[in-house]
Amino acid sequence: MAGLFSRIFQMGKSEAHSLIDKIEDPIKMTEQGIRELKKDLTGAMQSLAQVKGIVIRMRNDSENKKKLAADYESKAMALLQKGQGGSLDPAEAERLATEALSRKETAAQEAVRLSKELIAQEGMSNSLQRNVEKLRTTIQRYENDLITLRARAKTAAATKKLNAQIAQVDSGGTIAMLEKMRAKVEEDESLAKAYGEIADTSTSVDDEIEKALGSGSNLPQVSDSLAALKAKMKIS
Repeated sequence: MAGLFSRIFQMGKSEAHSLIDKIEDPIKMTEQGIRELKKDLTGAMQSLAQVKGIVIRMRNDSENKKKLAADYESKAMALLQKGQGGSLDPAEAERLATEALSRKETAAQEAVRLSKELIAQEGMSNSLQRNVEKLRTTIQRYENDLITLRARAKTAAATKKLNAQIAQVDSGGTIAMLEKMRAKVEEDESLAKAYGEIADTSTSVDDEIEKALGSGSNLPQVSDSLAALKAKMKIS
């Protein structure tokens, strides 16, 4: 009997391990998926950092071009003032002022161009930032779900292991063996009772007679019976 239960337990243990392996498959897949998402997040954050760096440089360049344009305009005004004041030849002052205004125009146009590109880059940066935050939130949610999945998997594995062992025990005929044992016990009890009844009926007939007569019997004495028998036979 012990050997039977040992084999049953080993069968249940083997099936439980198989069930646990099946349960752990989605966990491993989820872990792999999270690792891949984290790699994507790392790449996205690097791209975001690069785009933000471009935005910062463009913003600085745009501000510098605006300042440069304003500086050239100030210089053109100063040249014209010197031409009017006589400290500089008026024709030379106008020529230099015109050159300063030309450079001012170039700087202003570059500032406008950079401002337009800056708007586009900021839009891209904001979009990428939203995607990064969404990906980070998704990873966090998956990690929380994974914690729950692990706990549920352990509970399911333990429950299936126990149920499998119980199922194996029942299917191995344990209940049937118990029924046979119960029938055997009942049969032995019946036989014991029968033997007892037989023992009770084995009392001799003489014992029954004596028991029926008891100690207060009114039967004649043996000597009287003998005398009567002799008289009947006409024996003196």
